[in-house]
Amino acid sequence: MKIVTRSLGRTSRLRRLSSGILLALCLVSGCTRSEPKADLVIINGPDPETLDPALGTSIEGLRVIAALFEGLTRNDPVTSRPIPGLAQSWEISPDTCVYTFHLRDNLMWSPGDPITAEDVVYSWLRVLNPLTAAEYAGQLFYVKNGEACISGKIKDPSLVGVHALDSRTVRVELNHPTPFFLDLCAFQTLAVVPRKLIGKYGEDWMRVRPLPGSGPYLLDRWRLNDEIRLVKNPYYWDATNTRSAVVDLLPISAPSTALNLYQSGEADIIWDRDNLPYELMDLLSKLPDFHTFPYLATYFIRCNTTRAPFNDPRVRKALALTIDKRRLVERFLGGGGIPANHLVPDGTTNYDRAPGLGYDPQEARRLLAEAGYPGGKGFPAFNYLFDSVSGGGKIHLKLATEMQHMWEEQLGIHVELKEMEKRVYLDAQTHLDYDLTRSSWVGDYNDPNTFLDLFRSDNGNNRTGWKNARYDELMDQADREIDLRRRAGLLRQAETILVRDEAPIIPIYFYVGFNYYNPAKVKGIYSNILDEHPLNAVWKVKDDTETAMKR
Repeated sequence: MKIVTRSLGRTSRLRRLSSGILLALCLVSGCTRSEPKADLVIINGPDPETLDPALGTSIEGLRVIAALFEGLTRNDPVTSRPIPGLAQSWEISPDTCVYTFHLRDNLMWSPGDPITAEDVVYSWLRVLNPLTAAEYAGQLFYVKNGEACISGKIKDPSLVGVHALDSRTVRVELNHPTPFFLDLCAFQTLAVVPRKLIGKYGEDWMRVRPLPGSGPYLLDRWRLNDEIRLVKNPYYWDATNTRSAVVDLLPISAPSTALNLYQSGEADIIWDRDNLPYELMDLLSKLPDFHTFPYLATYFIRCNTTRAPFNDPRVRKALALTIDKRRLVERFLGGGGIPANHLVPDGTTNYDRAPGLGYDPQEARRLLAEAGYPGGKGFPAFNYLFDSVSGGGKIHLKLATEMQHMWEEQLGIHVELKEMEKRVYLDAQTHLDYDLTRSSWVGDYNDPNTFLDLFRSDNGNNRTGWKNARYDELMDQADREIDLRRRAGLLRQAETILVRDEAPIIPIYFYVGFNYYNPAKVKGIYSNILDEHPLNAVWKVKDDTETAMKR
């Protein structure tokens, strides 16, 4: 089925113009060689904020980082479960608190220098260095003295529980049993980075070309608002199984442009629902290219609890109780979401659902009056912040406008809607420069902790200003609990505080995972709950015409 949308837009036109100029120059000069065409072209969403594993936080950036840098484990393309990466094997102590990893003997940085256990230790300690300002540093708080290192309680990094026993052996000591530790070792923050290069160039290390990598791909170029090109890393330990030699990732901002590139054959995959035109979803969903699946991701609202009146739980709960989430999902998302009253998605392993706040405008009005604002009288105007990227900006605006109407109609309060470019929006969240803000979280591993750990008092991704000693205590108890059933009960108590009793966040809906590609042409993509699709396992089937053109 051919779907016609608006014009291709600036990026594609510039690419075609550039190609025309290049062809003309080649004809004039008599050159016969041209830049190789990518084996795989992917619409990846907006430009990443960084490709540094220690600093990356956006899904768009983390996808690229996973291709450039690998950790001790990696994600299985089919199940997304952790499998051997740079470490070929490991032993776990009887108390499950000590892991001994054995590195492969054929590990090389892209220039040919060996990757060693010292590189692993350096990479993890770099994340724990306060000067790095890694938002995901909490991933290493399960390691002995990891939290104490970044907080400054210990000054000697050698006291952190990660050590190189020799050039190919890494020993890790944990504070307590951590059932998802091998999952953490596959996460991009814990990937291994080039120690010597960073020591030489400091913060400018990622500008070096060629950029040494520990993953299946090398960064050939990154042109902002144009493309990221990855090329196969010949030094990667499993290079023989990297299916696509050249991969282009395009930062397309307009869904209509993304779909036109796909329809014209200039792109092979579109990640994420936001990168397709919302108004065509009903039609697109009937095509074999449209793939959905259960997914560990939640759309929610953060409240800035450091600002009045949102420092009052009664106000936050009143806002939550006034949102008809089913109406939002049915009216604006169709089959692309499930109404949520709690944070951790259903289907998460070892999970016991917490009771949240439903839809009860009468109770909301009572709470608001009790907080000192009967009928909304005296309630200050406030802002609701959301980002404008791809198709998501339109969806965010539609949802925000509907909630604006609900709050005004039911509570008599007024909210100003503020739309920002994504980088500015994220910066405002980080610095608590907002009243309410739309947010989302994609699970890093299949365990409730990947959601609930966010709202510990000291977690860099909290971004609400909310601190609760009881919540932190329950999370600490859950960390130490070996029995999975009792652990699930502790996590349920913590989540109840988060989504019902204190409500610094307001869950709105659970995402449904999504990819758009032709399964007859693109192989190696498997639907899994983490939506993890390692690029080295994905390839495009070549037709006879394309093969002939490359000869």
